Amino acid sequence: MDFTFIISIFLIGFIGSYISGMLGIGGSIIKYPMLLYIPPLFGLAAFTAHEVSGISAVQVLFATIGGVWAYRKGGYLNKKLIGYMGVSILIGSFVGGYGSKLMSESGINFIYGILALIAALMMFIPKKGIDDIPLDQVKFNKWIAALLALIVGIGAGIVGAAGAFLLVPIMLVVLKIPTRMTIASSLAITFISSIGATVGKITTGQVDYFPAFIMVIASVIASPLGAMAGKKINTKVLQFFLALLICTTAMKIWLDLL
Repeated sequence: MDFTFIISIFLIGFIGSYISGMLGIGGSIIKYPMLLYIPPLFGLAAFTAHEVSGISAVQVLFATIGGVWAYRKGGYLNKKLIGYMGVSILIGSFVGGYGSKLMSESGINFIYGILALIAALMMFIPKKGIDDIPLDQVKFNKWIAALLALIVGIGAGIVGAAGAFLLVPIMLVVLKIPTRMTIASSLAITFISSIGATVGKITTGQVDYFPAFIMVIASVIASPLGAMAGKKINTKVLQFFLALLICTTAMKIWLDLL
């Protein structure tokens, strides 16, 4: 493990975690392709899809803690929403994370591409008026929330993500949750989800611990900084950045698959 390798992994973790804290996502949608493609560009050892998904799962666990802590005040965390979606996504992510051991690398990348495509399409659905709803008057269908979280958890557990890149569009478009509450609550749900995915990856030997440790250090530093920045940015701008991020990643994955 040389110095260039350590710096590269740290920067990937820092950039991804800063964006994840700002947009309310775990960051795997950014760090998965970065870990897969950037190290080989610098002549460093390439990670397999299984190793990348394992590292991502562990990193997301710590990145989301920092983000939730930064949003703990201000009424942004919807505890009822977190409870229903958190339990469901925890079950789904464990099943997906454990079962991913039986899948091929191309199969893992295919699942990731499908999830990213669905999320990208949802971000272009109009979301008018959701930010006009007072935070203490937000309502949602708890059973739809729980069912969608379970489905997201299974798919996200497979790729070592926590599913926030899909949860955020679902919460905005289907459940009609205001943007800042969506960002804060999705970080909390993502934290719960990442527990199941991490346990599944560790118990099946899919985690490379040294790069995962470097990513965790970067996450603990960068995620709260991103969350603080997200509080100050206009909600429309946040939605635009998330849509752009998801679309770019989906295009890259599908170009490689095809």
